[in-house]
Amino acid sequence: MSQKKPSPRLPEGVIPRHYRIELSPDLEAATFSGSVSIDIEVVTAQDQITLNAAELQIQEAQLVSDQGEAIDLDHSLVTDSQRLILTRRDEGSYFRPGHARLVICFEGTLNDQLRGFYRSTYRDDGGDVYTIATTQFESTDARKAFPCFDEPALKATFAVTLIVADGLLAVSNTAEIAREHLEGGRVKVDFATSMVMSTYLVAFVVGPLEATEPIDCDGVPVRVVHRPGRRNQTRFALDVAAHALRWFSNYYDLPYPSDKLDLVAIPDFAFGAMENLGCVTFREVLLLVDPDSASQPELQRVADVINHELAHMWFGDLVTMAWWEGIWLNEAFATFAETACSDAYRPDWRVWSSFCRSRASALATDALSATRAVEYPVHSPAEAEDMFDVITYEKGAALVRMLEQYLGEETFRAGVRLYLRRHAYSNTVTADLWDALTEASGQPVAAIMDAWIHQGGCPAVSGVETPHGLEISQRHFTLDRSRADERCWAVPLRIRFAETDSSCGASQATQSEKSCGSEELRIVLDKPRMILTTTASRAVTLNSSASGFYRQDLSAELLTELTQSGLGGLSNTERHGLIDDSWAATLAGSLDASSFCDLVFGTFTAERDLTVWQAIFNALSHMHRLLDGRGTESFCGLVVELSQTATDVVGTEPSPEGGEDSQSAELRAVLIRLRGRVADHGDTVAACRTWLDHRDPTLAAAALDVVATHGNADDFDRIRHRFETATDPQNEQRHLAALADFGDASLVYSILEETLGGAVRSQDGPYLIRRALSNRHVGDAVWDFVTGHWDEITAAFPTNSLSRMLAGITALDNAETAALVHEFIVAHPIPQGAKQIAQHLERMDINVAFRTRESERLTQYFAGL
Repeated sequence: MSQKKPSPRLPEGVIPRHYRIELSPDLEAATFSGSVSIDIEVVTAQDQITLNAAELQIQEAQLVSDQGEAIDLDHSLVTDSQRLILTRRDEGSYFRPGHARLVICFEGTLNDQLRGFYRSTYRDDGGDVYTIATTQFESTDARKAFPCFDEPALKATFAVTLIVADGLLAVSNTAEIAREHLEGGRVKVDFATSMVMSTYLVAFVVGPLEATEPIDCDGVPVRVVHRPGRRNQTRFALDVAAHALRWFSNYYDLPYPSDKLDLVAIPDFAFGAMENLGCVTFREVLLLVDPDSASQPELQRVADVINHELAHMWFGDLVTMAWWEGIWLNEAFATFAETACSDAYRPDWRVWSSFCRSRASALATDALSATRAVEYPVHSPAEAEDMFDVITYEKGAALVRMLEQYLGEETFRAGVRLYLRRHAYSNTVTADLWDALTEASGQPVAAIMDAWIHQGGCPAVSGVETPHGLEISQRHFTLDRSRADERCWAVPLRIRFAETDSSCGASQATQSEKSCGSEELRIVLDKPRMILTTTASRAVTLNSSASGFYRQDLSAELLTELTQSGLGGLSNTERHGLIDDSWAATLAGSLDASSFCDLVFGTFTAERDLTVWQAIFNALSHMHRLLDGRGTESFCGLVVELSQTATDVVGTEPSPEGGEDSQSAELRAVLIRLRGRVADHGDTVAACRTWLDHRDPTLAAAALDVVATHGNADDFDRIRHRFETATDPQNEQRHLAALADFGDASLVYSILEETLGGAVRSQDGPYLIRRALSNRHVGDAVWDFVTGHWDEITAAFPTNSLSRMLAGITALDNAETAALVHEFIVAHPIPQGAKQIAQHLERMDINVAFRTRESERLTQYFAGL
């Protein structure tokens, strides 16, 4: 009989109400000392009090009663469970119900693992190195900075005091309220008491940093904190943040819940950003940006991340999940909300169209047998870390968008407002959101959504005209068809018909929101199949606007019908869905690759939409990997021909007169990458060498990728020099990433070695290796690098980044290499990200099977043209 896992949850019976935290970091020694005073309520008598603490040296602990009596406590730190156990010294005594205060003194190390209270460094223009101390507490690392009740439901207020060297900037969640100069050149900085919040949202940053002058956003002061010399890269972030605070205050119908907002750029940061209340931390590349030198995707990414984090100030900080299985409530909604806010900020970016690409990545993962439910039981901190993936963010956001579009935007927003008002300053579970949306809409939201949240996978939906009407059915879609089962969803369909003068009735339908005489029918498919009796002309799409998180079942016959009709009536997002669903069917083997090629090369020659071209680029770049010399030349010629019309429309360079919209600029960049990297088009490659310093940064970024793909040692040295001397984060990261694209393994090796030598930051190393593993010319050699330096890699990189690094193995579609990868992973288990690694391995196997099945047939297909 297997033993039950011990619960990672703290014992019930003690509730924290208020923390007074005092910390004194020593940046030169990379240490800190401090104390925490916690006002507690003992609800039931306790023989011991258990908190969380990790990687701390506890000096002493006391209990102070309501009457001010101080009692020394014994303390024991349990390393494995990260618990601090406090007991009374007088035998037989216990902690009585009532209010008291715990006072604990401790010391710790500013680690280099980019979590807890850690150190980060930067070099100034003269090469001098400076150190800052900063925090990253989500999910369970506040306990590495101070002893605490480190669970999201154990909310309290926080008052932080930092004692720092004079001349250093110190910031925390709230506004500075007092400052006192001490002996020895130290300064004591007190911060206001925060609202009630979870421990993982506490933050403090200390170092030789600067802050912009605050801008006033309806009474909230907003600043950007940055390393010296980067003030010219803060204007865009301030503008985005001011818009976001106003937009979210209106959307949620609640004011910003704190007294100030600092956006802090951290040189070393494992994640993209972190939603600490009032003290939001970011990777520099996702906050500091010069609009004149950044490409359109780089600018949009900065805006999206700022909007994502500020969405959390309400949805996540003000109202928080009760435990980590509910993290999707925070992250999925913030991902959805960032898109809505970015759309309001820059409608010309058409971000809801680009949202289709993130939806596609979630669908791709959800088609694996190794996928997971959006919400599942979480026991340990390592399992909590597993939740931060494409299922939580991209799938969760796609489900939220599907529900919003089905219920209607205003109805959905009314439900969100009700949810936030009802649960402000407290914790929730998923059912609380469903209840509010049900109350606002009158729809059975839980009945619709529960299967989407509590079981993994996604359906494919098909519609067939029969003598009795339109037969709608669903099946479990998987890339490995042998792994499909009988699972079913309540699918909120939006079916759009070709004409509006239709009348219809629904057999076995749960509900129909609109009258059947309208061109769009909304209905829930909650069983394997149903019949819609209709006199309408054909259904144009079963997924209007491609807002539903499901695929359409596509056969070669249906694709032929669509191509013959010229795709008339399909919107840009629906055409994107057609490409993405067809490609998924091709990978799964239900559609042969030649039929996919007939669709793309025969139907999309006049395509001008950016998102559709991004889907085409993804499929054709994968296909290129499968070809040998006999078919490659023909394939490349067809790719050039396919893209010619769109290239003629946008031109190879923007007009000198300006006035071009951002979509055209990025479409040009996608076409240049397609022609230069996938089609190996000589004229495009030659032109890209002249565009590396183009005045249009979007074009320059595309040219850089093409040059790197075809570059030599001189090109490598030039691009590496630009990486090392870049003065803004976007140029630095752009040129670093390009170094992984070279076709000479020895050149790529040389930069990968720097991920272990210190020239490449540990935050960037895993992603550089991931990109290099995807390089079709040197991927196998890069895997040799990974296995040969595994101990160094695991020592140098944050543990939560290793699973992200290994996403690159999905491109290793050679059967022999794939077998070696499986063998290595089994022999070298990774403590975090096990579910993600299983997904990477399965996706690699899918790609191996695809190569085995289609490589020769594709080569013959193109060779015969």
